[in-house]
Amino acid sequence: MDTIILQITSGRGPAECCWVVAQLLKYIIKEAKNANISYNIMHREKGVENGTLFSASIKFEGKNVEAFSKQWIGTILWIGQSEFRKFHKRKNWFVSINSITFSNDKFEICDKDISFQAIRSGGPGGQHVNKVSTAIRAKHIPTGLHVLVSESRSQFQNKKLAKQRLLELIKLEQIDQQKCNMQTEWKNHSEIQRGNPIRTFYGSDFKVRNEKTNYKQKRNSLKNNLRKELQE
Repeated sequence: MDTIILQITSGRGPAECCWVVAQLLKYIIKEAKNANISYNIMHREKGVENGTLFSASIKFEGKNVEAFSKQWIGTILWIGQSEFRKFHKRKNWFVSINSITFSNDKFEICDKDISFQAIRSGGPGGQHVNKVSTAIRAKHIPTGLHVLVSESRSQFQNKKLAKQRLLELIKLEQIDQQKCNMQTEWKNHSEIQRGNPIRTFYGSDFKVRNEKTNYKQKRNSLKNNLRKELQE
């Protein structure tokens, strides 16, 4: 099962862009449901105006996640009149959708990557514990992570526990790395490319219109205007 995180960002733009982010979040979730793709909203940063968002991130999981996400990554254009500034002349508002690196791979430790050192256990337990080297210090050579295990009087059991704890530490390291990757992606908020949007939405109802039909309508309108001018 594939996992992808999409980040919708206003690029710290005005309230109109933040409104578009909120509308896109609802629209994409609806599309994901129709495609039987599971989702989880990981983060939402509220905008200044009610019903707006500076940014949002969604984790998608499913068989067709990669194809689904590709049709969204890029610049999104909304063409419409501002609801926050009624007399504002600007009609084109841009936001961006990016993918965030996320690793969902299962990690396994190879025994050859671990160095084991048997040492004497300390603490209570009598003379037997102190004289026999049953405690294990284990180090994962590629990452440098290490643990010390001495719960059991069996060296074999301590080795087994040490390997499990190293695996847990490595998983924690991976999670921390993923968080760093996400923070790096958040820095791209102000880098929205205007022009060549992959999708365009229109009006307060946030609908997608057929571009071919829209082009024909514009062309016919221009022709009619020219005819009127010639007649005059």
